[in-house]
Amino acid sequence: MPRPRSEKARQSVLAAMRRALSAEGYDAVTIEGLAAEADVSKQTIYRWWPSKAAILGEALLEGELPGADVSLPTTDDLARDLRAWVKQMTTHVGSAENTALARALIAITATDPQLGEALNQRLAGPIIAWIVERIERAKVAGDVRADADAEVIADQFVAMASYAALLGRPFTAERVDATVDVLLRGIAAA
Repeated sequence: MPRPRSEKARQSVLAAMRRALSAEGYDAVTIEGLAAEADVSKQTIYRWWPSKAAILGEALLEGELPGADVSLPTTDDLARDLRAWVKQMTTHVGSAENTALARALIAITATDPQLGEALNQRLAGPIIAWIVERIERAKVAGDVRADADAEVIADQFVAMASYAALLGRPFTAERVDATVDVLLRGIAAA
């Protein structure tokens, strides 16, 4: 994709996209609105990006993504660690701004698989790595079956966070507990 001549104008369009997405949601964002807010012409935007989805993808790649910062400490209690992760993730995604961003990420993934893959690597990569590492530690400790696939388990947690984003609400404490309990019964060492 060709880069705009003015990095400041380009950043202005990307910032306008992030603000509009948070305030109005992806469906309400228009190229005309972005152009007006960024003080560039609609034609200029189309020279820089082929579509609204391409602007969104770049805005999300360069901006903050919901849940991308996995910074939970770990303990010797796998259930406690997984509950803490689910609570943090669904609470974070439950804010209006982050719900809009997460929903847009899901929409982009559905409409542009290549861009969706890049966005998902940026968002889900650190999350999956944290969960996989935590499950592998639990295997070594004898808490989890050796044949449990840590990446499959991590995918399930990312799917739960995506579902929470689609619903626009965090899981209740009871739902978090029930989810982690069911998972742990399935992977617990004999």
